[in-house]
Amino acid sequence: MYYYVYLLQSKRTKNFYIGYTSNLKKRLAQHNSGETPSTKAGAPYELVYFEGFKNKKDALIREKKLKHHGQGIRRLKERLSNSVEK
Repeated sequence: MYYYVYLLQSKRTKNFYIGYTSNLKKRLAQHNSGETPSTKAGAPYELVYFEGFKNKKDALIREKKLKHHGQGIRRLKERLSNSVEK
């Protein structure tokens, strides 16, 4: 099994959301259908970026670093400057 850390961007508000999952396709569908309370207001979302991990703990550590360290998400957005909408 693989685990994914992903970056979504709201097509409506242009806000970003970072999460992790073992089923990326299913999780994106949940975000877009409003099943996820934390992202319901911004739906629909577009998958902008993801990273895959064999170990769940590694994925959780990466997700935490991106969510809680401003430098991490800022640098990721810089790397993806042509992929994200402003």
